[in-house]
Amino acid sequence: MESREAVDRQVKFGTARLAPGPYRPTGWLLTVDGTLQSYVDLADPTYLHMPYAAWAARVLDLHWPAGQPVSALQVGGGGFTIARYLAATRPGSLQTVYELDGPLVDLVRSHLDLDTIADLQVRVEDGEAGIERTPDATADVVVMDVFQAGTVTIHLAAVEFLREIARVLRPDGLYLGNMWSAPDMALPLRAVASLAEVFPHVVLLAEPGLLLGKRAGNVVLAASGRELPHRDLTTWAEAGGNRVFRLSATQLAAFRGVAPPLTAEHPAGVVTAVPRWAL
Repeated sequence: MESREAVDRQVKFGTARLAPGPYRPTGWLLTVDGTLQSYVDLADPTYLHMPYAAWAARVLDLHWPAGQPVSALQVGGGGFTIARYLAATRPGSLQTVYELDGPLVDLVRSHLDLDTIADLQVRVEDGEAGIERTPDATADVVVMDVFQAGTVTIHLAAVEFLREIARVLRPDGLYLGNMWSAPDMALPLRAVASLAEVFPHVVLLAEPGLLLGKRAGNVVLAASGRELPHRDLTTWAEAGGNRVFRLSATQLAAFRGVAPPLTAEHPAGVVTAVPRWAL
Protein backbone atom coordinates (compact mmCIF):
# COMPACT_ATOMS: atom_id res chain seq x y z
CA MET A 1 0.00 0.00 0.00
CA GLU A 2 1.90 3.08 -1.24
CA SER A 3 -0.54 5.83 -0.27
CA ARG A 4 -0.61 6.96 3.36
CA GLU A 5 -4.17 8.23 3.11
CA ALA A 6 -6.87 6.73 5.30
CA VAL A 7 -9.32 4.36 3.59
CA ASP A 8 -12.94 3.94 4.72
CA ARG A 9 -15.09 1.01 3.61
CA GLN A 10 -18.50 -0.31 4.54
CA VAL A 11 -18.08 -3.92 5.66
CA LYS A 12 -20.37 -6.61 7.03
CA PHE A 13 -20.24 -5.50 10.66
CA GLY A 14 -19.85 -1.73 10.32
CA THR A 15 -17.56 0.85 8.78
CA ALA A 16 -13.92 -0.14 8.54
CA ARG A 17 -11.10 2.36 8.44
CA LEU A 18 -7.47 1.82 7.57
CA ALA A 19 -5.39 4.72 8.86
CA PRO A 20 -1.65 5.36 8.99
CA GLY A 21 -0.35 4.04 12.29
CA PRO A 22 1.85 5.99 14.67
CA TYR A 23 5.60 5.59 15.06
CA ARG A 24 6.29 3.56 11.89
CA PRO A 25 6.16 4.61 8.22
CA THR A 26 4.69 1.24 7.18
CA GLY A 27 2.30 0.81 10.12
CA TRP A 28 -1.49 0.72 9.69
CA LEU A 29 -4.37 0.76 12.14
CA LEU A 30 -7.56 -1.11 11.34
CA THR A 31 -10.76 -0.06 13.10
CA VAL A 32 -14.40 -1.08 12.63
CA ASP A 33 -16.94 1.49 13.83
CA GLY A 34 -14.15 3.11 15.81
CA THR A 35 -13.16 -0.08 17.63
CA LEU A 36 -9.50 -0.92 17.15
CA GLN A 37 -9.08 -4.32 15.48
CA SER A 38 -5.44 -4.61 14.45
CA TYR A 39 -2.12 -2.90 13.97
CA VAL A 40 -0.12 -4.13 10.97
CA ASP A 41 3.41 -3.17 9.96
CA LEU A 42 3.76 -4.16 6.33
CA ALA A 43 7.57 -4.05 6.45
CA ASP A 44 7.98 -5.93 9.73
CA PRO A 45 5.33 -8.53 10.61
CA THR A 46 7.20 -9.33 13.83
CA TYR A 47 6.42 -5.87 15.21
CA LEU A 48 3.39 -6.26 17.47
CA HIS A 49 2.15 -2.85 18.52
CA MET A 50 -0.91 -4.08 20.39
CA PRO A 51 0.05 -5.43 23.83
CA TYR A 52 -2.34 -8.38 23.72
CA ALA A 53 -0.88 -9.50 20.38
CA ALA A 54 2.62 -9.38 21.89
CA TRP A 55 1.43 -11.43 24.88
CA ALA A 56 -0.11 -14.08 22.66
CA ALA A 57 3.03 -14.24 20.53
CA ARG A 58 5.19 -14.68 23.61
CA VAL A 59 3.13 -17.65 24.77
CA LEU A 60 3.44 -19.15 21.28
CA ASP A 61 7.19 -18.60 21.24
CA LEU A 62 7.70 -20.22 24.63
CA HIS A 63 5.37 -23.16 24.04
CA TRP A 64 7.38 -24.56 21.10
CA PRO A 65 11.05 -24.39 20.04
CA ALA A 66 11.91 -21.23 18.13
CA GLY A 67 11.22 -21.42 14.41
CA GLN A 68 9.33 -24.72 14.55
CA PRO A 69 6.45 -24.69 12.06
CA VAL A 70 2.98 -25.16 13.51
CA SER A 71 -0.47 -25.92 12.15
CA ALA A 72 -2.74 -23.05 13.17
CA LEU A 73 -6.46 -22.35 13.07
CA GLN A 74 -7.68 -18.85 13.80
CA VAL A 75 -11.22 -17.59 14.25
CA GLY A 76 -11.32 -13.86 13.51
CA GLY A 77 -8.92 -12.34 11.05
CA GLY A 78 -8.98 -8.53 11.33
CA GLY A 79 -5.69 -7.38 9.84
CA PHE A 80 -4.23 -10.91 10.20
CA THR A 81 -1.51 -9.73 12.57
CA ILE A 82 -0.88 -13.08 14.27
CA ALA A 83 -0.99 -14.90 10.94
CA ARG A 84 1.69 -12.56 9.60
CA TYR A 85 3.77 -13.08 12.74
CA LEU A 86 3.59 -16.87 12.52
CA ALA A 87 4.48 -16.89 8.82
CA ALA A 88 7.54 -14.70 9.52
CA THR A 89 8.83 -16.41 12.67
CA ARG A 90 7.85 -20.02 11.87
CA PRO A 91 8.20 -20.48 8.09
CA GLY A 92 6.27 -23.44 6.77
CA SER A 93 3.43 -23.05 9.25
CA LEU A 94 0.12 -24.03 7.65
CA GLN A 95 -2.57 -21.57 8.69
CA THR A 96 -6.31 -21.35 8.18
CA VAL A 97 -8.14 -18.21 9.26
CA TYR A 98 -11.92 -18.02 9.44
CA GLU A 99 -13.24 -14.48 9.01
CA LEU A 100 -16.98 -14.00 8.59
CA ASP A 101 -16.71 -10.46 7.22
CA GLY A 102 -16.00 -10.89 3.50
CA PRO A 103 -15.80 -7.18 2.64
CA LEU A 104 -13.28 -6.72 5.46
CA VAL A 105 -11.15 -9.51 4.00
CA ASP A 106 -11.34 -7.80 0.60
CA LEU A 107 -10.21 -4.51 2.16
CA VAL A 108 -7.23 -6.14 3.87
CA ARG A 109 -6.38 -8.08 0.72
CA SER A 110 -6.35 -4.96 -1.47
CA HIS A 111 -4.54 -2.63 0.93
CA LEU A 112 -2.51 -4.73 3.39
CA ASP A 113 -0.89 -7.36 1.17
CA LEU A 114 -2.93 -10.27 2.52
CA ASP A 115 -2.01 -12.56 -0.37
CA THR A 116 1.71 -12.29 0.41
CA ILE A 117 1.35 -14.23 3.69
CA ALA A 118 2.87 -17.64 2.97
CA ASP A 119 0.89 -20.85 3.52
CA LEU A 120 -2.25 -18.99 4.61
CA GLN A 121 -5.76 -20.05 3.66
CA VAL A 122 -8.51 -17.52 4.36
CA ARG A 123 -12.06 -18.80 4.56
CA VAL A 124 -14.90 -16.30 4.57
CA GLU A 125 -17.27 -18.30 6.72
CA ASP A 126 -18.37 -18.94 10.26
CA GLY A 127 -15.39 -20.07 12.33
CA GLU A 128 -17.50 -22.13 14.69
CA ALA A 129 -18.68 -24.32 11.84
CA GLY A 130 -15.13 -24.51 10.50
CA ILE A 131 -13.77 -25.76 13.80
CA GLU A 132 -16.59 -28.27 14.18
CA ARG A 133 -15.79 -29.97 10.89
CA THR A 134 -12.03 -30.04 11.50
CA PRO A 135 -10.65 -33.57 12.05
CA ASP A 136 -9.45 -34.63 15.49
CA ALA A 137 -5.91 -33.79 16.66
CA THR A 138 -4.84 -31.88 13.55
CA ALA A 139 -3.94 -28.43 14.94
CA ASP A 140 -1.05 -27.19 17.05
CA VAL A 141 -2.72 -23.90 17.92
CA VAL A 142 -6.20 -22.43 17.84
CA VAL A 143 -6.48 -18.66 18.19
CA MET A 144 -9.79 -17.01 19.08
CA ASP A 145 -9.98 -13.25 18.48
CA VAL A 146 -13.57 -12.48 17.57
CA PHE A 147 -15.48 -9.26 18.16
CA GLN A 148 -18.71 -8.15 16.51
CA ALA A 149 -20.09 -4.64 16.89
CA GLY A 150 -17.43 -3.96 19.51
CA THR A 151 -18.37 -6.81 21.85
CA VAL A 152 -16.89 -10.21 22.57
CA THR A 153 -18.56 -13.17 20.87
CA ILE A 154 -19.31 -14.99 24.11
CA HIS A 155 -20.63 -18.36 22.95
CA LEU A 156 -17.20 -19.09 21.48
CA ALA A 157 -15.81 -19.06 25.04
CA ALA A 158 -18.39 -21.51 26.38
CA VAL A 159 -17.54 -25.01 27.54
CA GLU A 160 -19.36 -26.67 24.65
CA PHE A 161 -17.28 -24.96 21.98
CA LEU A 162 -14.05 -25.25 23.96
CA ARG A 163 -14.53 -29.01 23.89
CA GLU A 164 -14.61 -28.79 20.10
CA ILE A 165 -11.36 -26.83 20.17
CA ALA A 166 -9.74 -29.38 22.50
CA ARG A 167 -10.81 -32.13 20.10
CA VAL A 168 -9.02 -30.58 17.11
CA LEU A 169 -5.86 -29.75 19.06
CA ARG A 170 -3.01 -32.21 19.32
CA PRO A 171 -2.15 -33.35 22.88
CA ASP A 172 0.46 -30.60 23.28
CA GLY A 173 -1.58 -28.06 21.33
CA LEU A 174 -2.25 -24.52 22.49
CA TYR A 175 -5.45 -22.51 22.80
CA LEU A 176 -5.11 -18.71 22.75
CA GLY A 177 -8.01 -16.31 23.23
CA ASN A 178 -8.22 -12.52 23.34
CA MET A 179 -11.00 -10.96 25.41
CA TRP A 180 -12.01 -7.49 26.56
CA SER A 181 -12.83 -7.15 30.26
CA ALA A 182 -14.55 -4.67 32.51
CA PRO A 183 -12.71 -3.85 35.77
CA ASP A 184 -14.78 -6.42 37.67
CA MET A 185 -13.29 -9.16 35.47
CA ALA A 186 -16.61 -11.02 35.54
CA LEU A 187 -16.26 -12.28 31.98
CA PRO A 188 -12.65 -13.54 32.08
CA LEU A 189 -13.27 -15.22 35.44
CA ARG A 190 -16.05 -17.21 33.81
CA ALA A 191 -13.94 -17.84 30.71
CA VAL A 192 -11.10 -19.21 32.85
CA ALA A 193 -13.57 -21.48 34.64
CA SER A 194 -14.78 -22.71 31.24
CA LEU A 195 -11.25 -23.46 30.09
CA ALA A 196 -10.49 -25.27 33.34
CA GLU A 197 -13.43 -27.58 32.62
CA VAL A 198 -11.74 -28.68 29.39
CA PHE A 199 -7.96 -28.20 29.74
CA PRO A 200 -5.69 -29.21 32.63
CA HIS A 201 -3.44 -26.15 32.22
CA VAL A 202 -4.80 -22.59 32.01
CA VAL A 203 -3.20 -19.15 32.39
CA LEU A 204 -4.38 -15.56 32.07
CA LEU A 205 -2.28 -12.57 31.06
CA ALA A 206 -3.45 -9.04 31.89
CA GLU A 207 -2.20 -5.60 32.82
CA PRO A 208 -1.96 -4.81 36.54
CA GLY A 209 -4.58 -2.04 36.31
CA LEU A 210 -7.20 -4.57 35.23
CA LEU A 211 -6.17 -7.18 37.77
CA LEU A 212 -6.49 -4.54 40.50
CA GLY A 213 -9.96 -3.58 39.29
CA LYS A 214 -8.94 -0.04 38.36
CA ARG A 215 -9.70 -0.06 34.63
CA ALA A 216 -10.93 -2.17 31.74
CA GLY A 217 -8.56 -3.90 29.36
CA ASN A 218 -7.63 -6.92 27.29
CA VAL A 219 -6.81 -10.32 28.68
CA VAL A 220 -5.14 -13.17 26.87
CA LEU A 221 -6.20 -16.67 27.88
CA ALA A 222 -3.95 -19.65 27.19
CA ALA A 223 -4.71 -23.32 27.75
CA SER A 224 -3.15 -26.63 26.83
CA GLY A 225 -3.13 -30.34 27.48
CA ARG A 226 0.49 -30.06 28.59
CA GLU A 227 2.06 -27.74 31.10
CA LEU A 228 2.39 -24.15 29.99
CA PRO A 229 5.72 -22.26 30.32
CA HIS A 230 4.86 -20.58 33.63
CA ARG A 231 8.40 -19.80 34.75
CA ASP A 232 9.53 -18.42 31.39
CA LEU A 233 6.40 -16.30 31.09
CA THR A 234 6.97 -14.86 34.56
CA THR A 235 10.60 -14.10 33.77
CA TRP A 236 9.57 -12.37 30.54
CA ALA A 237 6.91 -10.31 32.34
CA GLU A 238 9.32 -9.23 35.07
CA ALA A 239 11.95 -8.26 32.49
CA GLY A 240 9.38 -6.00 30.85
CA GLY A 241 8.80 -4.05 34.04
CA ASN A 242 5.71 -6.02 35.08
CA ARG A 243 3.47 -4.27 32.55
CA VAL A 244 1.70 -7.61 32.24
CA PHE A 245 1.14 -10.33 34.82
CA ARG A 246 0.73 -14.06 34.27
CA LEU A 247 -1.64 -15.88 36.62
CA SER A 248 -2.57 -19.53 36.68
CA ALA A 249 -6.22 -20.41 37.23
CA THR A 250 -5.43 -21.14 40.90
CA GLN A 251 -3.60 -17.83 41.37
CA LEU A 252 -6.39 -15.91 39.68
CA ALA A 253 -8.98 -17.52 41.96
CA ALA A 254 -6.98 -16.54 45.05
CA PHE A 255 -6.57 -12.97 43.81
CA ARG A 256 -9.94 -12.16 42.21
CA GLY A 257 -12.22 -15.01 43.23
CA VAL A 258 -14.07 -17.58 41.15
CA ALA A 259 -17.10 -17.62 38.86
CA PRO A 260 -19.16 -20.34 37.18
CA PRO A 261 -18.15 -21.46 33.70
CA LEU A 262 -19.87 -20.18 30.58
CA THR A 263 -22.25 -22.77 29.16
CA ALA A 264 -25.16 -22.86 26.74
CA GLU A 265 -27.53 -23.04 29.72
CA HIS A 266 -25.74 -20.29 31.66
CA PRO A 267 -24.39 -17.70 29.18
CA ALA A 268 -22.96 -14.31 30.07
CA GLY A 269 -25.20 -11.35 30.84
CA VAL A 270 -24.43 -7.83 29.69
CA VAL A 271 -20.98 -7.62 28.09
CA THR A 272 -18.88 -4.45 28.21
CA ALA A 273 -18.18 -3.14 24.72
CA VAL A 274 -14.65 -2.33 23.62
CA PRO A 275 -14.15 1.47 23.66
CA ARG A 276 -13.91 3.41 20.43
CA TRP A 277 -10.47 4.41 19.24
CA ALA A 278 -9.79 8.11 18.79
CA LEU A 279 -7.84 8.63 15.56
